[in-house]
Amino acid sequence: MDTSFRDGFQSVFGTRVLTDDFLPALQATVDAGIMHLEAGGGARFQSQFFYCNESAFDMMDRFRAEVGPDANLQTLARGINVVALSQQPKDMIDLHAKMFKKHGITTIRNFDALNDMRNLEYSGERIAHHGLHHQIVVSLMDLPPGCTGAHTAEFYLERLQQILDSDIPFHSICFKDASGTANPNKVYNTFKGARKMVSEDTILWFHTHDTAGIGISQNLAAIEGGADGIDLSKSPVSGGTCQPDILSMMHVLKGTDFTLDLDYEKVLAAEESFEAAMEDYFFPPEAKMVSPTITLSPMPGGALTANTMMMRDTGTLHLYPQVIKEMSEVVRLGGFGTSVTPVSQFYFQQAYLNVTQGKWKKINPAYGDMVLGYFGKTPVPADPEIIKLASEQLGKPIFTENPLDILEPGIPKATKILEENNLPVNDENLFIIASCEQKGLDFLLGNGKINVRKKSDEEKAPPK
Repeated sequence: MDTSFRDGFQSVFGTRVLTDDFLPALQATVDAGIMHLEAGGGARFQSQFFYCNESAFDMMDRFRAEVGPDANLQTLARGINVVALSQQPKDMIDLHAKMFKKHGITTIRNFDALNDMRNLEYSGERIAHHGLHHQIVVSLMDLPPGCTGAHTAEFYLERLQQILDSDIPFHSICFKDASGTANPNKVYNTFKGARKMVSEDTILWFHTHDTAGIGISQNLAAIEGGADGIDLSKSPVSGGTCQPDILSMMHVLKGTDFTLDLDYEKVLAAEESFEAAMEDYFFPPEAKMVSPTITLSPMPGGALTANTMMMRDTGTLHLYPQVIKEMSEVVRLGGFGTSVTPVSQFYFQQAYLNVTQGKWKKINPAYGDMVLGYFGKTPVPADPEIIKLASEQLGKPIFTENPLDILEPGIPKATKILEENNLPVNDENLFIIASCEQKGLDFLLGNGKINVRKKSDEEKAPPK
């Protein structure tokens, strides 16, 4: 799958890319024979409203119109969070699948950062119900040095067995490493074990990032272990925080029993078209770098640039190295949830607070909810002292039940907001309000703003 137009945008530009700018590169991609493309979801959904002043639904419609009816267009969903950062109730989880099917999506990759299969049951059932291909996920990463208790091949295969033993309908399985830190030997053993557990016709997929510089070797390990498919990107949003490049992977597979079955010259033409389309965009230097320290404090490629963009905006970018170092302890004491959205943001926000306000002086509300159980069960129990601090500061007890059971229906609340603001009550608007909250309302009221970093805009800006 070509991830250029979703994960590429998220991992390099913090998702801030205007539809008019990238559409010209889509046709060249299809002309290169690439018909499986990531077309939205994840942070890219909210970002259309937050930063681009565009509707993500309109973007998906234009994407489908550009590539034609036969392309497999895939999006990313976060279990019961779907495409929001907070958990969504059942009616909104259902509406998510219904709306994405309506707006041209073929496949939804569905993951839970805690690998709590309860968070994938209802979301997966609704994806399949609405006629979409449900790709269910086991989330991977490596732990910082000195951490043990989860994230081994055995741990992942146990989660796979839970999926196989459940009633969750799925059509393929993905092992997703958002931080690009799972060592290749573990990746190989995971796929080798998984291939023995599933039927011969079960599709196994692998997703990683090249942030630590090991994406190609991870892909090879997955392929040799039995993966059927991998995610790759195109220049200028390949390597670094994003996926390895299609051309690089084609080169590495020379002389092996495996191929991507693509024409080198056509892929090169697609890359050149894409580079031209993105020429005016500001490229954060950290997005194109290999960051070896990420293996010590797993920060996903898709979250790294979003956070550095935020720190640029707030004048705190100089603290970034300290925050990354602090993440190691935040992960170790937080129960080993996989460093992928939204948990990666919880880790980063807590590490940021530890640096700016003193270690554990203030518990980030989302991080606190996670260690207390309100997002589901962490792979291992969080540190007792951190749980105690979270409970005291947030005024909440430990929660051990199903998170979905305490969420009130979202449609009545969203309907009320739309009616109070004299806005049309339709499925799209209901979902925008539920998933994007105040910023979604601002967009619908015509008060949205564009916050996209372009070189030409910075050249026009008056000197400070």
